[in-house]
Amino acid sequence: MDYEQIILAIIAHAGNARSLSFEALQLAKEGNLQGAYQKMDEAKAELLNAHNVQSDVLHKEAAGEKYEISLLLIHAQDHLMAATLAKDLIEEFIELYENAFKNKKSTE
Repeated sequence: MDYEQIILAIIAHAGNARSLSFEALQLAKEGNLQGAYQKMDEAKAELLNAHNVQSDVLHKEAAGEKYEISLLLIHAQDHLMAATLAKDLIEEFIELYENAFKNKKSTE
């Protein structure tokens, strides 16, 4: 994989993870917690793919292979950070929805 393909892979996987996380949030909002957790598992797998690509670059650089720091690389890192933050926050929201639905059922 050349340098631009590596960067685009990070962006693609991070973007997929972010989208899946927001799909999970919508499912949780609708009361489909099982679907929400499934989407979150898919989001986590996409983030793992992005991190694996990133880690490969880091290992190569640590071994002496130098990469140019480009705006595209910074953009990829930004996407990865945003996707990770979205995943973390949405996991919390899903848990809140789950607790709200449990509390609603117990008061009915």
